[in-house]
Amino acid sequence: MNVVSQLRFMTTPTSVAISVAVVLLTAAIGFYAWQRSGYQLSRGLQEVLRTLIVGCIALLFNQPEWVEEYRPDERPQVAILWDDSRSMQTRDVRLDETTSRDIVSRADAIAPLIQSEAWKELEGRVDVVIEPMGADETGTDLHSPLVELPERMKSLLGVVLMSDGDWNQGSPPIEAASKLRLKDIPVFTVQAGSSTKLPDVELTSLDLPTFGIASKIVRVPFSIDSSLPREYVTTVTLKTSEGETLTKDVRVKPMGRTTDSISWKPVTEGDYTVTLDVPLHEEESITDNNTRTAPIAIRQEKLKVLIVESFPRWEYRYLRNALSRDPGVEVSCLLFHPGLSKPGGGSKDYIKEFPNGIEELAEYDVVFLGDVGVEAGQLTEEDCRLIKGLVEQQASGLILMPGWTGRQLSLMDTELEDLFPVMLDPLQEAGWGSRTPSQLELTERGRRSLLTKLADTQEENVQVWETLPGFQWYAAVTRSKAGTDVLAVHSTMSNEFGRLPLLVTRTFGAGKVLFMGTDGAWRWRKGVEDKYHYRFWGQVIRWMAYQRNMAKGETMRLFYTPEQPEIGQTIQLSAHVMEASGEPVSQGDVLARITSESGNMETIRFTKDDNEWGVFQGEYIPREPGQHSVRLTCKQTGASLETGFFVQGQEMEQIGKPARPEVLEEMARVTNGLMVQPGEIEEIIKSLSNRPLPPMSVRRLQLWSHPISAGFVIILLGGFWIWRKWTGLI
Repeated sequence: MNVVSQLRFMTTPTSVAISVAVVLLTAAIGFYAWQRSGYQLSRGLQEVLRTLIVGCIALLFNQPEWVEEYRPDERPQVAILWDDSRSMQTRDVRLDETTSRDIVSRADAIAPLIQSEAWKELEGRVDVVIEPMGADETGTDLHSPLVELPERMKSLLGVVLMSDGDWNQGSPPIEAASKLRLKDIPVFTVQAGSSTKLPDVELTSLDLPTFGIASKIVRVPFSIDSSLPREYVTTVTLKTSEGETLTKDVRVKPMGRTTDSISWKPVTEGDYTVTLDVPLHEEESITDNNTRTAPIAIRQEKLKVLIVESFPRWEYRYLRNALSRDPGVEVSCLLFHPGLSKPGGGSKDYIKEFPNGIEELAEYDVVFLGDVGVEAGQLTEEDCRLIKGLVEQQASGLILMPGWTGRQLSLMDTELEDLFPVMLDPLQEAGWGSRTPSQLELTERGRRSLLTKLADTQEENVQVWETLPGFQWYAAVTRSKAGTDVLAVHSTMSNEFGRLPLLVTRTFGAGKVLFMGTDGAWRWRKGVEDKYHYRFWGQVIRWMAYQRNMAKGETMRLFYTPEQPEIGQTIQLSAHVMEASGEPVSQGDVLARITSESGNMETIRFTKDDNEWGVFQGEYIPREPGQHSVRLTCKQTGASLETGFFVQGQEMEQIGKPARPEVLEEMARVTNGLMVQPGEIEEIIKSLSNRPLPPMSVRRLQLWSHPISAGFVIILLGGFWIWRKWTGLI
């Protein structure tokens, strides 16, 4: 930085003439006074001082300033930034629309512009700096390089950004553009790529469950995105690591998303790897996004189910038999029969009383509440509070199955009222009965639900539900609550809110709730025995207990959402920690050590929820795809749990995605820049050439109005007056 200092006056011809005239007149008067005094030395000196004072005032009258000019040593700079990310390899740029030249990649389209020869017209006036930017191993950040430029280049005149506008890391680029605007630095953008997606078929998701049960059907949902202009039929292939192969014909929608699933029935336990493949279409431009792989653990599971009922009605009897015969279910029954001297029953499945305390109730994965309520000899308000905590905190399931005595209405006055997915009519406690059977009719959501899947295809499933034996009693339901999923409604009955909802689910806290508004599911056995009845309740039980049993040990459980996370997606971790006696841990240091496939390790410290259920919460954001191992430990109990989860590995930088010109256009507009195509950079060069060079920095010290100048004149005037007083002239 060069500094040039000089004294300057803000004069006009008039001010100079007045100043000279006043000084000369004062000098003439002083000479005359000195002559009249006989040329006394002291009198002559006094007149010289008088003339000096007038001269100083005349000097200040012409506004003297001390000016320092700070001139930068370096020339102004223009930064040329070009996007070097993987998405720039997409071939969707036609350089000449009037000819049939081959389409080139985005990187090839801007390749001539990253050479210094393209900017020679600017080099005589400014320094041109050409740099790559935007990409690392995980994604593109357009924000940080732009924000850092003014710090590195102190005389930045403008920025040229050549990119497809696609960013997936860091803050939005518009924030960087706003900061550059405050510094009067325009951003000129060059669009690389087409905003229209290339013809492609992409397997976007494979939502494989974390675990499955041996000899039970595992539903494997998947989604296919197509940008092809026509619908077509393809055969999706599922392969397991054990060599099993399943296929399914799928009709792929044009310019949209197709969602479907494959049902797989694993036979043996073990850790499997499942690969789903969509065949390449002849019109596809991208060939590396048609396959996905995910792991799944197949195991034998023993789910604990508690059934609480009053009268041993037919629905209860057949439900108990169905669950007792399921090898994966351990059932406990509590029967509050008015005719019994005390609660219980006559077989080993029965218990004598409701579980006493959290440690006993926490063993159950699913609780059925039949036609029971809060009254003498049945449930207490404390029992209801514990059931609510079991569902909300420990991810257990609750199934509500009211009956004709209407006892469940009394639960609406307890803490369980929040869990009900429907509103019951308090004026019709006994519900409604009819001699003529009625049918359940699936809703659109019910047709897609795993719970209501009684056949392998959706068309067959709807037909099965239409032919199931009907029911002759249903609960007096008025409507479903907000945030619930209605799976089936009454086929004919309705009110001001629409069809009466009879099969409704909801999520409450960490657990799930299902309301079954009829007691006729046992009739589904007619003519087919256990085929549909067992399948339905088996699916319900496992759906409700799934999250709770993702990973469990003797005294610890761990579950997380979402089940199949993606890179950068926050995973909510919940840990249930108990003492060896089964009592929940009230305070403790719970840690999870998560290790990725590459060996990177991160420790998550859990925080205690404000409750009595021993629940600890944590969060984790995966940065890498693939299998992650988890070791959960509690310092106080010394217990540990080994498990893992799979992060779907979709690269953030993908070839074939459409460009985002709207991002570039907004950045140029905010900074008063310009967006052009690769063949139009002359417009940018012209705009940069017309930009004024950064002005030099100037510092001015106004001497004419400075306090020191005024003080100096006052001192001279005071001295002059004292001297004249001393010599007797005043």
